Amino acid sequence: MNTSGTAPEHGGTSTLAGWAWAVLGLVLSGSPGWAYDAMPVSNGGTITGDVTIAGEKPRAMAFNLVTIPDARYCGRISTGTGWRIVEDFLVGPGGVLKDAVVMLKGIDRGKPFVLPGVRIEAVDCDFLPFVNVVRDRDEITVVNMDPVEHDIQGYQTARVRGARVLFNRPLPMNPFHKVLGVVNSHRHLPGAPMVQKIHLRKGRNIFVMQCGFHPYMFSWGIVVDNPYYAITGDDGAFQITDVPPGDYRLTVWHAGMKTYLEQPVTVEAGRTSVARFAYAPVTGRRSVHEMQDNPHFGLELLGDGGDIIPSVRLQRP
Repeated sequence: MNTSGTAPEHGGTSTLAGWAWAVLGLVLSGSPGWAYDAMPVSNGGTITGDVTIAGEKPRAMAFNLVTIPDARYCGRISTGTGWRIVEDFLVGPGGVLKDAVVMLKGIDRGKPFVLPGVRIEAVDCDFLPFVNVVRDRDEITVVNMDPVEHDIQGYQTARVRGARVLFNRPLPMNPFHKVLGVVNSHRHLPGAPMVQKIHLRKGRNIFVMQCGFHPYMFSWGIVVDNPYYAITGDDGAFQITDVPPGDYRLTVWHAGMKTYLEQPVTVEAGRTSVARFAYAPVTGRRSVHEMQDNPHFGLELLGDGGDIIPSVRLQRP
């Protein structure tokens, strides 16, 4: 099929800007909402396509490093003018959208449902990866690679029910971090992994993690109930293979959008179906956190020349 996605009535979550979250690790122990049985799949079909967003790139969230702890260290990824940008919309040529999760719905049997273990690293005051998928009762491990402490806060959310606090605890400074004797040169070595058990209540399938000390640190996750999913890459493309023939619903979710997009898809044995999703333009202010001049909170507050050097990556608004 080759159609644009439309937003169903039941979908979505909004970006919960301004809250401080991060995570140590999770075991999602809620009751599964959809039974799935593994079986051999021979001559299955494939679904390919892409996800795009129309219009200009959405306005980014930005945080003033001067008002947040560890400004110089965390400023290794920054604009160089005292701001840290949350790169939740990674848009390429033609509006292709990275980090969108495409999921097949309405399938109760197929290839083995095995997900790789999810590991999130805090590196240069950034959570990597930014988007994950997890199954109920799976474990997520978070490791601090930074020589600064992070404050772990986790939330679960859904569009209708809103957010619910899961936990809040510190992620200690990494004692193994090495400074190599060169200005802004560091060697990242992992600290001790930390794990936190949580329970996602019925009707909530999205969790988000953010740091209470460094609120520009986000990591999003969505629970999947079968192995037929894909996360779009830099080219916005996805591919889902070994799908038993049949009629299904294909859904896409992105952390920065308020709704899911969904469309029907028919899979035929040994053939490829094409599905393309197009998000409508995002206009206006998305968050209270946007870059703006403020003479009361400039780099001079840091003293010693007020330098913040983006030695790892120079962000551009």
